[in-house]
Amino acid sequence: MCHGEIVVKKVLAALAVSVALTGTAFAQAKIQVGCTATSDCASAMIAIDEGIFRKHGLEVEMTPIGINSNIPAAILSNSIQIGGPTSTVFLQAVDGGLDLVAIAGATIMSPVSNGNITAFVRNGITIKEPKDFAGKKVGAPGLNAFLHVLFVKWLVEKGVDPKSVNFVEVTFPTMADIIKSGGVDAVLTAEPFVTRMTNAGLGSVGARYAVELARTDPIIFYAASREWADKNAAAIKKFRDAIAESAVIVNNDREKASNSIAKFTKQPIELVKATPPNRSEPALKPEQLSWWIEVMSSQKMLQSKLDTSKLVMK
Repeated sequence: MCHGEIVVKKVLAALAVSVALTGTAFAQAKIQVGCTATSDCASAMIAIDEGIFRKHGLEVEMTPIGINSNIPAAILSNSIQIGGPTSTVFLQAVDGGLDLVAIAGATIMSPVSNGNITAFVRNGITIKEPKDFAGKKVGAPGLNAFLHVLFVKWLVEKGVDPKSVNFVEVTFPTMADIIKSGGVDAVLTAEPFVTRMTNAGLGSVGARYAVELARTDPIIFYAASREWADKNAAAIKKFRDAIAESAVIVNNDREKASNSIAKFTKQPIELVKATPPNRSEPALKPEQLSWWIEVMSSQKMLQSKLDTSKLVMK
């Protein structure tokens, strides 16, 4: 069974639960935004904490999602109305037949954010060059999600067969415990988790693979079901305006950004302050997804030819 089929099965199961629990589909006055425990949805976090959504006439709450690849199912089940999937999770869900649409940008890769991304290796494991990852068990916060796809791309460019690496899913909050227990040899992670595990003496950085790839493509963006988006065009305009306003704060006010990120991710404020958040970019153009489609197609993650013009709401 291909990964796209697995995603669809997850969504169908989630839809069954949702229909059983709620008799209405799109009547909520309050919008639930689901994201994983990273800084990528900081623009939404700040828009809540600073009253920006409310100023624009929206009632919004944040919902934590453990694994990014679960976000499409949460959107389609209507347990959240807007989610922050990685580019790769979104594209594979659409390729699998899920009618999702991107509604606003969240974060993009940059020299700073790329430097925050690492393959963190536990004590007792030695990684001197890319080929040393062969035969290792590597945890990723979502198979076929952002960090995993980037790492596979890096391995291929370094002449390493990705099939020689045993990938498993590990959520960000559980990485330290799993590294400490020896459950995996390495994890694909980012700040502030890198600093937290380093300070705890759990291991060291084995590779800064995103730095070597040096891309500036979207990391995460806000997405919704096309049905919900079409029925809530006015709310989406307000959402976009609020995100554009709060993105300025993410990029320029470290104190406010850190406080909101720490509150949502439940990370110690000192650790969050030590690392700049990923760059917030509220604008999203269809052509920005082209590189991801090319990479994912090369990794045989996509079965169809996606039309980028249909992936982003106008």
